[in-house]
Amino acid sequence: MVAIVDCPTCGKKVEWTEANKYRPFCSERCKQIDLGAWAEEKYVIPGAEPNPGDKDDLDRH
Repeated sequence: MVAIVDCPTCGKKVEWTEANKYRPFCSERCKQIDLGAWAEEKYVIPGAEPNPGDKDDLDRH
């Protein structure tokens, strides 16, 4: 049985197989659109706020 997923960019149904070199995307175009969104910081991974008392690597030089 082949898994079918939605392309994260356009929502098109995509077979999750090794033959699909762009998985989970449906195409190179959708893959590049998603990469561009990350580069433009449209996506954010939540994390803890930095502690002002912690030393940054740049402070050590």
